[in-house]
Amino acid sequence: MELESLSTEPDFWSDQERAQRTLQQRNQIQQDVELAQKIDEIEEEIEVHQEFLKEGEAVEDDLAQLLEKYYGMVEDTELRMMLSGKYDKNPGILTIQPGAGGTESQDWASMLYRMYLRYCEKQGFKTEILNYQDGEEAGIKGAVIRVEGPFAYGFLKAESGIHRLVRISPFDASKRRHTSFTAVHVIPEIENDDEVVIDEKDLRIDTYRSSGAGGQHVNTTDSAVRITHLPTGIVTQCQNERSQHKNKASAMKVLRSKLAQLQIEQNEAEIRGSSAEKKEIAFGSQIRSYVMHPYQMVKDHRTNVETSNVTKVMEGDLQTFIRAYLISESAAEAG
Repeated sequence: MELESLSTEPDFWSDQERAQRTLQQRNQIQQDVELAQKIDEIEEEIEVHQEFLKEGEAVEDDLAQLLEKYYGMVEDTELRMMLSGKYDKNPGILTIQPGAGGTESQDWASMLYRMYLRYCEKQGFKTEILNYQDGEEAGIKGAVIRVEGPFAYGFLKAESGIHRLVRISPFDASKRRHTSFTAVHVIPEIENDDEVVIDEKDLRIDTYRSSGAGGQHVNTTDSAVRITHLPTGIVTQCQNERSQHKNKASAMKVLRSKLAQLQIEQNEAEIRGSSAEKKEIAFGSQIRSYVMHPYQMVKDHRTNVETSNVTKVMEGDLQTFIRAYLISESAAEAG
């Protein structure tokens, strides 16, 4: 394998970013090969158990488990085939931003933050918290999570949009029902894109003390970094590392990705003949609703997929919604 031979070259690690990209490509190919091998192995096991069944052996339960596992792997393969976009295999950068509503919406943002960490854990994705801001009373003012894994961006892009919560507020002494909104925005991480040119003169770089959940080292040094891209007004910040240099590198990576995404959106808007508009974080613009009172339901408004098991969804069981979205998008692209 060419990628395998590249990784054994003496100067392979002289370019850290190139080395990481090569290893990611190699790992992705290995995972695809291993998945195909596992499917072949299960097919053989199913055939053997079917023969046992014909001979009168009591293997129904084992066969049912094998079939469930087999169909799950086939479904996973089908999903990966739908993820053929330029950046679908890239890591994703997920941003959570509460809407208006103070403590109530900030608490909803923290619930989504936990849900996505659970989802990533279930998928075997690696997560890195680039930025985290505690709310004044509860919840969070915002968070940025870097997610790395097979087709991380391809799957998570289905989550971009406004998420709506309806429940009896734990912060309302009168126990009234409240509606809260939080925006989730997912972009692909773009390490180096020749189309994205960043002029240092266009940047304002500020340093400040980290805040939020970070252990004993938080608030000890001005290591957190905030970068403002003056021409566009885009702001990125990172506080997860103790090193100011590492935080700057991470913030620049996010900025590069955001600028690339902005360029993609502008190009798409020109093709459509209208400017891309950001939806307000409010009623009427949500992609998914999570209702906890007076009944239990999570409904995706783009695909009409719904479930009454809200708890399961909040524990990170999102693949049904993501799969339905990818299928609908694939069908739309096919014409």
